[in-house]
Amino acid sequence: MIPHEETAAVAPLVRASDADRDRTVQRLQVAFAEGRLTAGELELRLERALTERSHDGLRAVTSDLPDGPGGPAGDLADDTVRLRSKGGSIVREGEWRVPRLLRIDSKYGKVRLDLSRAHFPHSEVDIELRLPYGSATIILPAGASADVDGVRTKWGSVKCEAARTGRPHVRLTGDLAYGDLTIRTSRG
Repeated sequence: MIPHEETAAVAPLVRASDADRDRTVQRLQVAFAEGRLTAGELELRLERALTERSHDGLRAVTSDLPDGPGGPAGDLADDTVRLRSKGGSIVREGEWRVPRLLRIDSKYGKVRLDLSRAHFPHSEVDIELRLPYGSATIILPAGASADVDGVRTKWGSVKCEAARTGRPHVRLTGDLAYGDLTIRTSRG
């Protein structure tokens, strides 16, 4: 009898769908918003994610990122992103994913959130501001609305030029002791 030689079967790569690539892109955008990726890293990974053909390749693009909002174990209905700065600026612009809850802490810096080209997976979004000495400018997409009733100031001001009804709807809360908050709709 001739001994049977076992051969290792090589599993074929499972092809990724457009939806798989979209989920990976969303996860990368969340990681960028959380400060886990630089703009350069995001750009390189997005290019790879959009051209990747296999599930293994997509997993490799996000293998060093934790599960969480936008990740396999995350629940997008409850996602929260916290952005912090002591004295520098916090800026988000261009195409980025807006989480359900965005918490911003900036002791002395300025905040600029341009939501005009952002992706809103939720029709209602909460932005919580903690800006003791900082100021914020928030630019909404056309048709969006804002509610600033939950914002408290001591010596600062709140100027809201946005409608009170519309979608997406952005609810703002928090404290701006000496800072100013300006909310307007995109002019572009």
